This record gives sequence, structure tokens and C-alpha cells, in this order.
Amino acid sequence: MAMTSQFTRSLALLVALALGACSHHVPEGVQPVSDFELERYLGTWYEIARLDHRFERGLSDVTAHYSLRDDGGLRVINRGYSAASGEWEEAEGKAYFVEDSTIGHLKVSFFGPFYGAYIVFDLDHEAYSQALVSGPDKSYLWILARTPTLDPGQLEALVARAKASGFDTDALIFVSHDNPAASPGNSPQP
Repeated sequence: MAMTSQFTRSLALLVALALGACSHHVPEGVQPVSDFELERYLGTWYEIARLDHRFERGLSDVTAHYSLRDDGGLRVINRGYSAASGEWEEAEGKAYFVEDSTIGHLKVSFFGPFYGAYIVFDLDHEAYSQALVSGPDKSYLWILARTPTLDPGQLEALVARAKASGFDTDALIFVSHDNPAASPGNSPQP
């Protein structure tokens, strides 16, 4: 992993969080899910789509892996493959619930004391197989799934729910998970 590239992405995220007032508030029109079960949310999620941000620009095969920390929080490892550099990029952070652990509203930090919102506002409660996640404002949106692809009908329904919540779904970037150089055997493991 190129140190310069990692530093640049880290700095970009830091600036983005600072500009977002390091807020963990919930954007208007977004409601965190209730009856959230952390144990079922743990593990690896594939990024299906996202709104563009500098810290993920150009990355494919993006995953997020969540595991428990000794202090009661979550360990977050985000990975993506950069075709431009031919290398994996990784960021490790930590997350904590803002309120009750049964509400899908967390604050996440990849840089010391700077936290941003992580709001699960739509979740397949039956299987924990797909989710919509927002940041502190509507310029942050992720569609996540337990598999690298979703059935077109499922994806269409998630995009419609995000649009109904006020997100600019026309600007979504759909993430590729078919790069042979980024196959699971070549991916660093959490």
C-alpha cells in the first residue's frame, strides 16, 4: 500500500469530517433503524453503491468489516482496490453508539478525536443482508450488502428508499466487485 496515497486519503477524510463539523447528528428526513442487533451486523459488508467522496475516489471492490473492540466499541476496517496504483488501500477506525445500542446510530472515527455520523437508516431486519447508511448530511450515502451484487429488484428498491429520504441517487457510483486482481484470494484479510 502506498504510504503517500494512504496519507492523502486520510487527510482528505480528516478535512471532510472537519468541514462536516465532526457531527454525528442525523440529517433531516433520515431516521436510524430501531431494533438494531449489533451481533448480526458484525462481519463483512460489500459496498454496492456510494455517493462520491475524495477518500474513496477510484476504488473498486470496497468492503467494510466490523468487529468488536475490547472497549465495547466497534473496529471498522474499510478496504478498496485502486486500479491506478494496483494496490489495496485500507483505513482502520472505531465506532461507538451515540445513544442506545438498539438504535442504528453510531459515531465513527478514523482520526483520533474526530467523529462523524454513521446512521443505518434502512436494514433488512430479517436477514441483515442489505442496508442503507448515511453520514452527518445527505452528501454521504452507502448501499451495503453481504454479497458483492444485489438482485436488480432489491437494488432498485434500496435506491428508491434513498431517493425518498432526500438523497441524490442520480449521483450514485455503483461499485465494481469483479476486478481479477482484487479477487478474495488477493485481498488482505481483516
